[in-house]
Amino acid sequence: MKPPWTACRWLVGSLAAALATAAAWAAEPPASPNWLLSEDGAYVIDPRSKLAWPRCVEGMQWNGKTCTGEPVLVNHAEAMALATTRAKADGVRWRLPRVAELQRLVNKAAAPRRLDPVLFPAAPGTWHWAIRANVDTATVNQYDYGNIVQGRTNANANRMAFLHGWAVNLETGEARGDVTKRTKLPVRLVRPQP
Repeated sequence: MKPPWTACRWLVGSLAAALATAAAWAAEPPASPNWLLSEDGAYVIDPRSKLAWPRCVEGMQWNGKTCTGEPVLVNHAEAMALATTRAKADGVRWRLPRVAELQRLVNKAAAPRRLDPVLFPAAPGTWHWAIRANVDTATVNQYDYGNIVQGRTNANANRMAFLHGWAVNLETGEARGDVTKRTKLPVRLVRPQP
C-alpha cells in the first residue's frame, strides 16, 4: 500500500497543473475555432476565406504580446495608396478589405459586439475603410419618400458614388456607403493566406 502523502502529493500536483492551465487561458484564451494565429502570432488566419489579417491596424506594431503605437488615420485615397505601397514593399497582395470581410471580424456573440480583444488587441473600435461592396448605386427608387426629400435621382446617385466610400464600424458590424472619402479613418489591410 502506498503512503497517504503520495496520493496527496499527486492530487496537489494535478491541481497545480490545472490551475496553471486555467490561468494561462484566462490570460489569453484559445483562438476561436474559426480563426487561427500565424506561427509568429502577428496574423489572424481565416481558414474559410483563406485570408490573413494583421493583428494590428496600420500604424501600430505587433510586439509579440499586443499592438503598440498609434493607428494611422487616412482618407480613402490615402488608404488605397497605403495598400498599394505595402503590396509593392512586401511583395504580397495587400488590399483594403471588402465590407463583408470586415464585418466577419466582429464577434456577434459577444455582448456588446466587438472585435475579439485576444485576436485583435488594442484595436480601435471605430469605423474602418473598406472597398466598395457589391451594391448597385445607379438605381434610385423614385417612389421612396426619403429619396424625394433629399433630391436623389439616378443621375446624382452616380456622382455621389465618387464622393463617398464604404466603411465598417468594428464595434457593431454596421456598414455605410455614404462616408465622405475625405474622412480620416483607420485601415486594417488584408492579404491572401500565406
